[in-house]
Amino acid sequence: MRILLGVDDSKFAGDALRAIITQFRTENTEVRVLHVLQPITLLAPPEMAPGYIPELESQKGPARELVERVAKQLREAGFKVNTAVEIGDVRMCIIDAAAEWGADLIVVGSHGQRGIRGFLLGSVAESVARHAKCSVEIVRAPVRA
Repeated sequence: MRILLGVDDSKFAGDALRAIITQFRTENTEVRVLHVLQPITLLAPPEMAPGYIPELESQKGPARELVERVAKQLREAGFKVNTAVEIGDVRMCIIDAAAEWGADLIVVGSHGQRGIRGFLLGSVAESVARHAKCSVEIVRAPVRA
């Protein structure tokens, strides 16, 4: 089984990670940990080189550290893991990455980061569930007393 795990730096991503570790057997399961950096605007002015997104340069290192931290936990649990950091629309990158990689399942947290970024990304789980070509598990945080 191939599982694409979409992560950000929210507690919901941690819940999604724990769901994979507790729900799936490590034998014959490969997990791709994906984090997507979303530019403020997806369309660059014509005078800018394609792919030039200076506001994201400082975020690439922390993004790589995030996916590697999650991947380490999955490896320690016995899963075969690879990582990816992409730039683009979060929803489309997750859907496209899953299709290109041949994922059997996409796992995402029910909510992402808060604030303006949270507002922009708030519909990621719903959009992925509606448009993915494979099964999608949306993990909600467990109710804590």
